Amino acid sequence: KRAYHLEEAAIGGHPEARYHLAAIEQQNGREVERRVKHLIIGANLGYSQSIQALTTCYKDGLVSKEEFATALRGHQAAVDATKSPQREAGEKALAQF
Repeated sequence: KRAYHLEEAAIGGHPEARYHLAAIEQQNGREVERRVKHLIIGANLGYSQSIQALTTCYKDGLVSKEEFATALRGHQAAVDATKSPQREAGEKALAQF
């Protein structure tokens, strides 16, 4: 039941759900390719834990250099897209408390 709801959330674009689906794939001993796909999609949506997991996969030889580089660029683009002067001002204001 948990996997079903994570799949629904992932289809809806929830990056953390992709990360958790990758973890379920690993726990169940399923295909590495499917796990890596979930991590790459999560990274492209800006989820930092997906990048960390992909780094481990890259070091273990499960992800090619090209795939890893593409995921890094996608992650950076997603992070850059969420930056704005309003967010930075809000973060500064919260840091003062």
